[in-house]
Amino acid sequence: MIDVENQIYTPIAEALRVQFPGIKVSGEYVKAPSGFPFVSIVEQDNYPTVEHMTTSETEQFATLMYEVNVYSDKATGKKSQCRSIMKFVDDMMYQRNFRRISLSPVPNLENATIYRLVARYRAETDGTTLYRR
Repeated sequence: MIDVENQIYTPIAEALRVQFPGIKVSGEYVKAPSGFPFVSIVEQDNYPTVEHMTTSETEQFATLMYEVNVYSDKATGKKSQCRSIMKFVDDMMYQRNFRRISLSPVPNLENATIYRLVARYRAETDGTTLYRR
């Protein structure tokens, strides 16, 4: 398995903490964040890229899919705060050659006062370089 999660999560999480002081960031899905604003950056899928498979017994390329959840509980401006944070994450993902495949608001059924945006990104990697497809 090609594993590049730390090369993706760590620099984005660190940049978010600098850009948005007080933000909470996790590499795991969290059902009920303990503080806001909150971002989770989770590798949701990692599978061998069929088009690049060979008879070799080692994986040559992997297709990755990341899901980013952004939460805000501000009394006013929570949608704007989520979109601002998501724009920052989006720029960071594109710098790493990811392509966004979806972006949508999701009703937070646990607490309707919390606004939530979800984006998914895809890229391919050989373990060193990320490629946009």
